Amino acid sequence: MKKVSLLLLLPFFSFAQQYPLKLWFDEPANHFEEALVLGNGRSGVTVFGGADQEKLYLNDISLWAGEPVDPYMNPEAHTYMPLVREALANEDYKAADSLMHFIQGSFSQSFAPLGDLTIDFRHTPVDDYYRELDLDNATVNIRYTHLGHMFERSYFYSHPDKALVMRFKTDSPDGIFATLKMDSQLRNSSKAQGEFLHKNGKAPVRIDPSYYNQNTDPIIYEEDGGTRFSGMVGVLKNDGSTVLTDSSLSINGAHEATVVLSLATSFNGFDKDPYREGLDEKAIALQQLQGALSQSTEQLQKNHLEDYHEFYNRVKLNLGEDKLSNLPTDERILRYEKGATDPYLETLYFQYGRYLLISSSRTKGIPANLQGLWNPYMRPPWSSNYTMNINAEENYWPAEITNLPEMHKSFLTFIENLSKTGAVTAKTFYGADGWTASHNSDIWAMTNPVGNFGDGDPVWANWAMGGTWASAHLYEHYAFSKDKEWLKNYAYPLMKGAAEFCLDMLVEAPDGTLVTSPSTSPENVYITDKGYKGATLYGAFADIGMIKELFLDLVTSMEILEINNDFRTEVEQALVKLRPYKVGNKGNLQEWYHDWEDAEPFHRHQSHLYGLHPGRHITVKETPKLAEAAKKSLEIKGDETTGWSKGWRINLWARLLDGNHAYKMYRELLRYVKPDAIRPKNEGHGGTYPNLFDAHPPFQIDGNFGGTAAVAEMLVQSDENHIYLLPALPDAWQKGEVKGLRARGGFEVDLSWSDGKLNSVTVYSKPGTETILVYKDQMKNIRLTEGEKIYMEEL
Repeated sequence: MKKVSLLLLLPFFSFAQQYPLKLWFDEPANHFEEALVLGNGRSGVTVFGGADQEKLYLNDISLWAGEPVDPYMNPEAHTYMPLVREALANEDYKAADSLMHFIQGSFSQSFAPLGDLTIDFRHTPVDDYYRELDLDNATVNIRYTHLGHMFERSYFYSHPDKALVMRFKTDSPDGIFATLKMDSQLRNSSKAQGEFLHKNGKAPVRIDPSYYNQNTDPIIYEEDGGTRFSGMVGVLKNDGSTVLTDSSLSINGAHEATVVLSLATSFNGFDKDPYREGLDEKAIALQQLQGALSQSTEQLQKNHLEDYHEFYNRVKLNLGEDKLSNLPTDERILRYEKGATDPYLETLYFQYGRYLLISSSRTKGIPANLQGLWNPYMRPPWSSNYTMNINAEENYWPAEITNLPEMHKSFLTFIENLSKTGAVTAKTFYGADGWTASHNSDIWAMTNPVGNFGDGDPVWANWAMGGTWASAHLYEHYAFSKDKEWLKNYAYPLMKGAAEFCLDMLVEAPDGTLVTSPSTSPENVYITDKGYKGATLYGAFADIGMIKELFLDLVTSMEILEINNDFRTEVEQALVKLRPYKVGNKGNLQEWYHDWEDAEPFHRHQSHLYGLHPGRHITVKETPKLAEAAKKSLEIKGDETTGWSKGWRINLWARLLDGNHAYKMYRELLRYVKPDAIRPKNEGHGGTYPNLFDAHPPFQIDGNFGGTAAVAEMLVQSDENHIYLLPALPDAWQKGEVKGLRARGGFEVDLSWSDGKLNSVTVYSKPGTETILVYKDQMKNIRLTEGEKIYMEEL
C-alpha cells in the first residue's frame, strides 16, 4: 500500500458502521405502506406480520399484462410530422398541439400482482410484539408472546436458491398450528400436487392505466393468451404433522418448521408470446422448490447471506451514533419531521435504497419498475410501468456510485430491447432513422408515444427523448467500469442508434442553431407571449441538454474506440450548432425556446436542468453562469414537491455544491406521510411512508433511489479525470465515514472526516489508473495500477 501526503489525519472513531441497520415496529402492519418487503431480484414478498393472520403479497417482476407489442400500430403517424413542423414554424402552437394527437399509439401494459399467501395462526391476544427488517441480512423477523409463550418467525428471499424461506419457532409445549392458503386477484386455480400446495394462473392480455376509464372493461383476458404463473409451497422441516388439501397446507403441533415458496412465470422475452412460446412455469417452479427442499434450512440461509453480503457489504456509512434504538421506525420519522437530529435514520434511508435495488433488480432485461417489485393492485398507479422521462432512470442513479453495477445491468440490457421496437417507432411515428423511446414503456419494450391513438395530452404523451436519456446510462456504466470491450460491442452501437434519431429530429431554428422539432418539456406547460398555454414547441432545452450529453458521450466513445468516420463528423458538427443555453430575464435557466412563463411555476419536473444532473456538462467550476442560472430556476420552483422530484432536487443541489440546501431537502424527503388508505385527501406532499417507502404520493420507489444517490453525491463526486471529496458536505454531518463509494475513471473511495473537515482518504484502483483528487482548493495527482490502493494523510 502506498502512503502519500495529502491531508491532515485527525483522531477519529473506528471505521465503518458498528450498529445494525433495521426498520422495526411494535405492531403488525395494517396497510401496504407499513409492511416490510423482501426480494431476490426477480420475485418478492410484502410481509404484514400479523399474529392472528399473516398476510404476504407475492410478486414476480416478469408477470405483466399484455403480450409483445406491435410497433407498427400506427404506420401513418409520421405523415403528420411535416404538418406539426410547419405549424411550429408559423408559431401556431395550438395547431401543433392538436396535430400531435395523430402521433400517438397504445398505452403501456401494467405490472400485475401475482397473488397472496395467508397464514392463519390464530394468536390473539399477544404481548411484546416486535417486527423488523434486518437490512444487514435481508431478513424479516417477527416475535411476540401468546399465552405466556414465545412465537418467532423469519423470512428471507434467496437469490441463489430462488425461493422464499419461512421459518417458524415456539417454546409452547402445544407447538405451532398454522394453515397456509394461496389466492390471487388474477384468474387462477389451486390444487395439491404431490406434497405441495400449488397455485396456477395467468395475467390479462390488457389492463388499462388506472387514470384511463373510457373502455367498458379495463381488464381483458383471452383464453389462449397472457403470461402464466405458478406458485408452489412445500415443507422442508416440521417436527409436527402436515396436512395438505387442494386449497391449504397445515402445520400442526410443530415447535420448529420451515416452509418454502417457489414462483415462476411463462415470460420468455419481450418479443415472444408468453402463452404460445412461453416457458414451462410449472416445471420451473417445481424444480426451484425441489432444489430448495433438498438442502437444510441452515444451508439455505448460508447461501442467501453469502450472496446478499457480496453486494450489500461493499458500502458502509457512519454519520453518527444510534441513540434512539428503543424507538420504532415510524416514531423516529415523526420525531425527525419535527426537527430532531437522527443520523441513524439518515444512514438507514441511504442503505435502504441500496437494499431495495439489490432486492428488485437482478433480472436481465427487466428493470425495477415504478414500484420496484412490490405491487398489490390490479390497476396500479401509472400501471407500475417504466416512466422514461425521469422515473425509470432515477431508479438507477445509485447503481454505479454506491457499488451495485450488477443491478444496473437489468436496465442496461432493457435498453437493447427498447432499441429494437424503438427503431420501428422512429420510422413509423417520426420518419427518422435510429431508435427512440417515449414517455412510457413496459416489459414488452414498448416505445411508441402513448395516448390510446389520440386521447393523450401531448404534454406527457408525445415526449420523444426516452431513448436519449436511457442511453446516457450506457456511457455512465463505462465511465465507472472502464470496460472498453463492453463499450465497443454493446454500448456504442446503442448510443449511435439513439444519436441517429436525435440528428433526424433536429432542425434549423430562426437563429440558425439546431433545435428539436417538435419538442415538449416533460409534463410541463408554457404560456406564450400571446397567452396560449401549450405543450408542443420547437427547441425545449430539456431536449437540447439530453442530446448534448449523448453527443458528448458519443464523441468521447469514438475517441476511445478510435473511430473516425462521416458519422463522427456529423455528430461533432451538430454538437457545435446545438442551440446554447439561455438565461431568462429572471436569471433562470430557460426551459423554453422563448423566454416564456410557466403555467405552473412550481412544477415537479425540472428536465431543463438535466445538464447539471444527471448530466455532467453544467458544473459550478466549468460553467459558473449556467450553474447560477440553474440555481435560480430551483429557487423559483421552491422546495415543496413530490417524493421523486425531491430526490432529484437533492442531487441538483449537491451538484451545485450546496450541501446545506441538499441536506434541508433530504430531511424533507424523510417527512412522514400516512398510508394512502388513511391519508387525508388534502395531504399531498411528498415524503416517506412508515416503512420508508417513498411517497410521491402514492408509493413510487424512484424517490428512495434518488435519495440514496443524493447522499453519495454529497460525499463524493467525479468525472473521468477528477474525484471530488466531500464536495457538498452539510454542516449537520460534522463527522462521519464512508467506505466503498465508486468514482468515474474506475476507482473506489473510502473517506473519514470530523469537525466538517476531511481526515483521510483511501483510493482503490478498479481498474482506474490516473485521476486527480480534489478537496476544496487542494489537488493531488495519483497514478495506480489495477488492484492497487493508495492511502493519504497529512497536508
